[in-house]
Amino acid sequence: MYKSLQIKKGLFYVGVNDRSKQLFESLWPLPKGVSYNSYLIDDEKVVLFDTVDICYSDIYLKKIKSVIGEKPIDYLVISHMEPDHSGSIKWLLSMYPNLQIIGNSYTCDMLKGFYSITDKVQVIKDKDELSVGANTLKFFLTPMIHWPETMMTYIVQSKSLITGDAFGTFGTLDGGVMDSQLNPEWYYDEMIRYYANIVGKYGSAVQTAYKKLADIDIECICSTHGPVWSEKENIDSVISLTDKLSKYETDNGLVIAYGSMYGNTEQLAEIIASSASDNGIKNIVLHNVSKSHESYILRDIFKYKGLIIGSPTYNNGLFPPIENLLCGLENRGVKNHLFGYFGSFTWADATIKKFTEFTSKMKFDIVADPFKMKQSPDDSVVEQAINLGKLMAERLNSTIY
Repeated sequence: MYKSLQIKKGLFYVGVNDRSKQLFESLWPLPKGVSYNSYLIDDEKVVLFDTVDICYSDIYLKKIKSVIGEKPIDYLVISHMEPDHSGSIKWLLSMYPNLQIIGNSYTCDMLKGFYSITDKVQVIKDKDELSVGANTLKFFLTPMIHWPETMMTYIVQSKSLITGDAFGTFGTLDGGVMDSQLNPEWYYDEMIRYYANIVGKYGSAVQTAYKKLADIDIECICSTHGPVWSEKENIDSVISLTDKLSKYETDNGLVIAYGSMYGNTEQLAEIIASSASDNGIKNIVLHNVSKSHESYILRDIFKYKGLIIGSPTYNNGLFPPIENLLCGLENRGVKNHLFGYFGSFTWADATIKKFTEFTSKMKFDIVADPFKMKQSPDDSVVEQAINLGKLMAERLNSTIY
C-alpha cells in the first residue's frame, strides 16, 4: 500500500521517483535519477498541484487515493506545462471528469496544443486568490522560470510555496521527501547543475520573481524536483543560492576546460592548473570536454569566477565539444567571469580567431593575452602557460567576495 507524506496540515506529497531515465530533456545525465513532485491539499475542496510523467500514472493514482480515497479532485493547479509535470493531465481528467484546471493564459494555450484541452479551465491572473476551505491559495505569475507560463502558488495559512521548477534539483528522493529526512548537502551541487543547465539563461526572470515574492513569509518550499525544503536554515540556503546563481555571482575558484586529441593541449591545462595552485588557488577543477559532460562543466562555471578554456584546431575551427561549450555559455548569457584562453594546432591555427569572436560577445574580463602552441609544448609556450595560471590566480586573489 502506498503512503503519502503529510508536509503541513492538510498538505500532502504525492510525487514519484524516476530511476530509469538516463537523460533529462534527452540532454542532461541523471546518474541518480530525478523526482517528479506533485502535492495535494485535502480540504473542503481537494486541490492537486501538478502531475507526473505519464509513465508513472498508476503509482501516482495510488498515492492520491491513499490521501483522499474515493473523494473527487476539485482543482488541478498547473505550475508548469513541461510534459514531465503535465503528462498525466489528460489521463487524470479521465479519472476525475469534473476536475477544474487552474492556470494562466499561457497555460491555456499549451493545454490546447499539447493535449487538445479547451474546457474546464479557470484562467487566473497575477496575485489572484482562491479559498478552498481552511486554506487560501494566492497565485503568483513567474514567467520565464523557465517557460512563459510558469507560476507559483502560495498557501497562505501554512506559508507553503509551490514553486514549479524553481529551486529544483536532479536526484531521486530516497526514502525521505523532506530535507529533515534526508542529507540535503548532496542536493546542493545538483541544484547548481539543474539551475545552470535548465534555468541559467533566465537570471533576470528569477530576480523579478524574487521581488514579487519579497513580502511573503515562506516556511516550506515545494518544488517539482528534489526535496521539500522546510527547515529554516535550508530554506535560507536554497533561496540564497538561487539568488546568487541568478545574478551570476561566483565563488573564488578556477575551471579549466580543454579539448585534447593526443595529450599536448592537456599538458598545457595541467601546467596552468599547477601555476594557479602555486599562486594560492585551492578550488581548481579541470574538465576534459571529451569525458566530462557539458552539464557538469556548466555547473562548475556557474560556481567559480575563473575560467580558462583551451582547444586544438579541428577542421579549421575549434574542437567540436569546445565549440558546443562556448555555445552553451553564450546561450545562457554567462557573465562576471575572469577569462583566459589558449589554442593549439599542427599546421594552421584557427583557435585564437574563434575564441576572440566568442569573447567579443561575452561580458568577460580577459586576464592575459591568449597564446597558441604549434604541435607540442616548447619552453616559450610552457612559460606562457605558467604566466596565464599566475595572472589568473592574482586576479582571483584580488577579488573581494
